[in-house]
Amino acid sequence: MTRCVTEPAQEVPVAYETDVLVLGAGPAGVSAAICAAREGVSVLLVEQSGDVGGVATTGLMSHWTGNTQGGFYEELLQATAELRGTDGGERQIINPESLKTLLLELLEQAGVRLLLYSFASEPILEQNRLTGVFLESKAGRRAALAKVIIDATGDGDIAARAGVPYHMGREEDGRMQPASLMFKVAGVDTDRAVFPGCFEDNLDTPKGPIQDLGKRCLPFPAGHVLLYRSSLPGVVTCNMTNCTDVDGTNPEDLTRATLVCRRQMEQIVPFLRENVPGFERCYLISSASQLGVRETRHFHGEATLTQEDILQARVFDDWAVTRAHFNFDVHNLTGNGLDATGSQKNFQQKKGYTIPYGCLVPKRVENLLLAGRCISGTHMAHSNFRVMPICANIGQAAGVAASLCVRHGLSPRQLDVALLQQRLRAWGVEP
Repeated sequence: MTRCVTEPAQEVPVAYETDVLVLGAGPAGVSAAICAAREGVSVLLVEQSGDVGGVATTGLMSHWTGNTQGGFYEELLQATAELRGTDGGERQIINPESLKTLLLELLEQAGVRLLLYSFASEPILEQNRLTGVFLESKAGRRAALAKVIIDATGDGDIAARAGVPYHMGREEDGRMQPASLMFKVAGVDTDRAVFPGCFEDNLDTPKGPIQDLGKRCLPFPAGHVLLYRSSLPGVVTCNMTNCTDVDGTNPEDLTRATLVCRRQMEQIVPFLRENVPGFERCYLISSASQLGVRETRHFHGEATLTQEDILQARVFDDWAVTRAHFNFDVHNLTGNGLDATGSQKNFQQKKGYTIPYGCLVPKRVENLLLAGRCISGTHMAHSNFRVMPICANIGQAAGVAASLCVRHGLSPRQLDVALLQQRLRAWGVEP
């Protein structure tokens, strides 16, 4: 039995009151905040780290993945291209430092109030109605109140504590995709280098097929080789660390995974020098300050996206996100490489699909919207929509929906989806 102590009652000052409160400043949260603010409501964006961008920046992600079209994601790509003076495929490559600044500028231009270094710890509820959250920071415990709250924390921390039902990981056994720590190496001869971009790229090298080499030489559960060009000369982003059986909502597991991945990095760099053309003189220059957690809670919403919906490229009448496209990116739940249920390069469905508004509306709790990888979907569907471009467009839908709820005095469950679609069309979003 767990030993407990009693927390003394206290008066908590209300430090913030806003129309829309967005929790988490990853691609979904940033998009939600900017889009809501552009719709003319007041917005507060709360982030526990010292940077915005989430996995795209502090997670050191290599690129925007998938063939998603339109929505706020397209604006991010265009802004990146203009920043670098480039176009074409290179605009999908992420420079984390420049992206941090770009996102800060977009938030400021939209009029979003930003609060960093603050953790949303507990919901403020009036029966089943969410009215705000408690924030923890160096300033102590403070409260933020809002008319509508968007949980874009990835794991849905406030949604869970507010009582929204959910399941963890894969439906049949609760297993979740492994976690990774991204890192970069410099000193690469990119003219000679090979760049396996997915698990199914088993490229030939002088010492043998590259994925076979990884499985043979790297410490389990590492073993796959994923290497991506960066925007800097001689610098390559590596997605090769791997830790299985990690619950991303458990700090002990996150700590263990960080240690495991960092130790793997010490063996991966010598492996690259010895086995991969162009990497003979490579050396580690940076690693992510945020562990890449792929899967935790799947919340139950008014609608649930399934594997079949994606395979059929369904266009829902009540769409909120459109032209989403990726593959079933299921990393091996018990080892390295692609899980037996996954499909990357061999994924056959080439059309974009839609996500219904009900996937963003959680059961049981009012005044709350979900945005990002925690929306209502199955384990297999989640392996597709969890990627950042789709999450950014989910955030856009949540932000616009929240603004409409504020202006019309509605809970998200009451919002007429036709009204949402009308506003999204004004943003250029079409099914």
